[in-house]
Amino acid sequence: MYSKMAIGDKAPDFKFQTPWDSEAFFYDAVGNHPAVLFFLRYYGCPVCRMEMVIIKQEIDVVRQKGAHVFVVLQSAPEMIASLIKRDDFPFTIICDPQGNVFKRYGVEAGGLIGYLHPAGLFAAIKAVRQGFRHGKFEGKETQLPAAFAMTTEKVVTYAHYGKDIGDIPSLMVMATGL
Repeated sequence: MYSKMAIGDKAPDFKFQTPWDSEAFFYDAVGNHPAVLFFLRYYGCPVCRMEMVIIKQEIDVVRQKGAHVFVVLQSAPEMIASLIKRDDFPFTIICDPQGNVFKRYGVEAGGLIGYLHPAGLFAAIKAVRQGFRHGKFEGKETQLPAAFAMTTEKVVTYAHYGKDIGDIPSLMVMATGL
């Protein structure tokens, strides 16, 4: 079992796949840029789709600092590729249906208390009211989110582990760590 990441830790490299590309390594994809790495549940989750739209809307805040943005989902690449186009989102979607990257960064499931937390339920209601409907269930339903910002040297400058499914920091907050 891996431990949680903390400010000052070196972010681990990992091999990943996107819905449209075969395997790549995280360090190669980041290159010599700062990076932001979000861990969400899966593409069928209304809260996660809502958060992906928010990230899309706020992305210029971190792009101005030269940062690359990545979103890790428990979804299978072929499932996402069947629902969206490559250019629907201005960030890299990392598919982790086995949860290996989640484990590597110490991002755990929260159990029923974290899943049914009032703030998480409020986020789910907000997402549904904004038109995000639930899709296919994938991965761990009680998976909690996390977010990290890191320097060009892959040193973590911001680390956040969500306490419920809607506990996801904005890019505005994360930009302070770049």
